[in-house]
Amino acid sequence: MSSERDPLIPRTTSPEPLDAKRDTRKVGPMEISRTTRYGILAGIWVGTFLSSLNTTLVATLLPSISSEFNKAHQASWLGTAYLLATCTFTPLYGRLSNVMGRRGANQVAVFFAGLGVAACGFAPNMEMLIAARFLGGLGGGGIFTTATIITSDMYSLRNRGLTQGVAAVFNSMGMGLGGPLGGFIADRLGWRWAFLLQLPLFAISFTLTSVYLRYVTPGRSKSTKAVLKRIDYAGSATLLGAVLSVLIFLSMRFSEEHPWSSPTVYGPLTSAVVFAMLFVYVELMVAPEPILAPFLLKEKIPVLVGISNFLVATCNFTIMYNFPTWFQTVLLTSASEAGAHLIPNGVSISAGSLFAGWVMHRTGKYRHLNLIFGLFPFVAAVLLSLMREDSHPIVLWISIIPAGFGNAVVLQTMLIALLAHLPQDAMAVGTGFGQLFRGIGQVGGVAISSALFQSILNVELHKRIHTPDAEEMISKIRHSSTLVAQLRPDLQRAARDSYAISLRAVFIMAAVSTLLAYIVRLPIPDKPLDQPRPRTRSLSELPNPHPRTPGELAEETQGSAEATELEDEGSGAEDINDDDDEVRPMLGQTIPKRRRLSTYESSDGGMDLEDDVIGGSARRASMISLARSSR
Repeated sequence: MSSERDPLIPRTTSPEPLDAKRDTRKVGPMEISRTTRYGILAGIWVGTFLSSLNTTLVATLLPSISSEFNKAHQASWLGTAYLLATCTFTPLYGRLSNVMGRRGANQVAVFFAGLGVAACGFAPNMEMLIAARFLGGLGGGGIFTTATIITSDMYSLRNRGLTQGVAAVFNSMGMGLGGPLGGFIADRLGWRWAFLLQLPLFAISFTLTSVYLRYVTPGRSKSTKAVLKRIDYAGSATLLGAVLSVLIFLSMRFSEEHPWSSPTVYGPLTSAVVFAMLFVYVELMVAPEPILAPFLLKEKIPVLVGISNFLVATCNFTIMYNFPTWFQTVLLTSASEAGAHLIPNGVSISAGSLFAGWVMHRTGKYRHLNLIFGLFPFVAAVLLSLMREDSHPIVLWISIIPAGFGNAVVLQTMLIALLAHLPQDAMAVGTGFGQLFRGIGQVGGVAISSALFQSILNVELHKRIHTPDAEEMISKIRHSSTLVAQLRPDLQRAARDSYAISLRAVFIMAAVSTLLAYIVRLPIPDKPLDQPRPRTRSLSELPNPHPRTPGELAEETQGSAEATELEDEGSGAEDINDDDDEVRPMLGQTIPKRRRLSTYESSDGGMDLEDDVIGGSARRASMISLARSSR
């Protein structure tokens, strides 16, 4: 019953539910607790490590796998299939991160990568194993992309350098340990376990992101349907067709030794040209958001950086995929010992990444760093080409170190050089531009070096083997590199010499590639890294194609004020770059002063691909025409 002391209008809310509502309210990535942040980093870094591990894992597994299936001439496909999928589908994950959310996109990548690894472990033949590697590559590249986006969400530009440096260590560690771990496991448990033993780690990565990766990233993102329409499906398909056709041509002509007149040779070559022309047409004329930004093709620095990335990646993967083979076929070592010689490379890659980041942070410059250490990979490739059976063990262990260190420094400095010469709104587009050339170079490094190796090996074996069953014996040696250790002395000598000459040619190719990359980088000037960049690419004078009403602006301002209330001391929210508090011109319109929850949405992150100004458009002309059409 009511009394005289009861209020006439009963209260429907109380301070406790309000506090509870605030406690349960989802927060942005800058306001999460330290425990949550570390849990997220652990999850994405485990995935990054596994993605990098699988990039080089098969380098020391090739002899074991090819010998079991008796298809050594197809062994290079185990590397190129993974890299082909990574190169082609990685650009799509930027869009998927906005459509599915960060957790959804990351877990899709982890799922496909884990599924591909499991399929590799149970593959019954070489064809299924190659298909499984392609499936794993679908997720492998996405893991790296989503990890970069998530890190940009949680840290301001001021604090992101160290975090990215640690992430680079996990990436380098996985790439450097892939060969040694693969060889060690193959010698003791069999090559299939090199894949199957990764599955628990994939489960750990998936579980950590499921538990901790639950922050929100408010912004002006377009609808799911609108975002999906902006994905460059045609560009990805034509790029896949062009690169795949080139790989088939190289395999048929140089690995299978089919004549030029064979349809299996000129057919893929013709389709490669057709797909390449279609890709260029789609990127220049059709795709709403092309993966190869047309306006960057007219800029000197991005083009030079792209060419350098291609040549550096070609050199890097040529060495990593052929270096262990030298020890297994020339010195007749075990797979684990051959893989162990890649450990110095992995350590030097990590050291080079951290060193380059530290020097650029202290000096604010990169040109001299690149000029000095950019020659290291060339020196290393020359040293590798001079290796002999009687070379001192120290030489065999340290010759590869300059390659890993120098290439790591070059890739870090070229990324910074690219971003330093781009306006802030083109950071995401420019980063994808450089990564595309780097991905194609990784595929080319494995495929071209394999074609060169098989072609020279075939010629050298025919020079040295003249037995009645020479053709059959040559075919067996080419199809199974582990057979070399089982041959009688005279044939073994011929095989070892042939492998040595063929691999020397491959290392010379790597030396030429990295020297050309050095020459290409010479015109790239130094630029102070603390010099402010232009906000937009001269688009601030254009009218706003999507003007907002005063009511919408007021609602946005109110939402920003509410978001600011969610700041959590000690979470890193206070480290947001002060630029976020400035009044910024956005397509000619002044935006009210606001504080953002996420650097992903801010211009610091430069990663919001759905914002034409912050993320930038890969097709500059489309933005201009869109603005003009609204007049």
